[in-house]
Amino acid sequence: MPNTPRTGANDSEPEISAESLVQHATDNQVCRITLNRPEALNAITPDQRERIIRLLGDASADPDVRAVVITGTGRGFCAGADLRGGAGAGERVAGDVARMLRLGAQRLIAAVLDCEKPVLAAVNGTAAGLGAHLALACDLVLAAESARFIEVFVRRGLVPDGGGAYLLPRLVGPQRAKELMFFGDALSAADAERLGLVNRVVPDAELDKTAREWAARLATGPTRALAFTKQLVNTSLDTDRATAFAAEAAAQEINMTTADAREGVAAFAERRAAEFRGR
Repeated sequence: MPNTPRTGANDSEPEISAESLVQHATDNQVCRITLNRPEALNAITPDQRERIIRLLGDASADPDVRAVVITGTGRGFCAGADLRGGAGAGERVAGDVARMLRLGAQRLIAAVLDCEKPVLAAVNGTAAGLGAHLALACDLVLAAESARFIEVFVRRGLVPDGGGAYLLPRLVGPQRAKELMFFGDALSAADAERLGLVNRVVPDAELDKTAREWAARLATGPTRALAFTKQLVNTSLDTDRATAFAAEAAAQEINMTTADAREGVAAFAERRAAEFRGR
């Protein structure tokens, strides 16, 4: 559900394109997606959401993109979904809310989980509601010391959405997940790291530098092997052992046909560093 209204806006404002509100650049085989509505703590409008989904799909299909970074400008990473578009207004009929979630927030989180390239979140500030789930769906999470994570839904009398009840128990277990969702307390970056929601906390001034360093390492890795690894890990808690082992074997079989796998084996035999090209 949407959970954060756009602030400082009125009907007389000129319309701003999704391209400027979600900035995109690709450099050194890293696709960088930057939420750029600092005055609204980067709350996501439907147009922005669709642009992010498209960019993640494009990154999956582009062999010259080998890693993705998602971050924000200003004090917020993402304060959730934007209410100003009127999704909560007007008379509803049965199925409207479920359809809105299925086609909206859930598609966004699925786009991150299903992206065939490793996705790194550089959480520069508050990540609340859907914004928290956007970060936690990423494969790796870096957080600035000033970042906070808030399961804000209970404060609005809402059920967590955007995949929260799927993501959180897999990251911290059901008891911790319920604590975060039942109380809706702000979680500091340090506490998020302690619970296992965050890979690394860094000083605010070092977040961008560290994110670029991690993304560069990912972009020089064996891209297809990373894609298979991501898929295996993401599905591991939903399958039994036999299914997981069969998926692992199939993934390894397919991956062994890639140039990067051949390069990795050859580099090992020749006692040199491998040079992966993402093919």
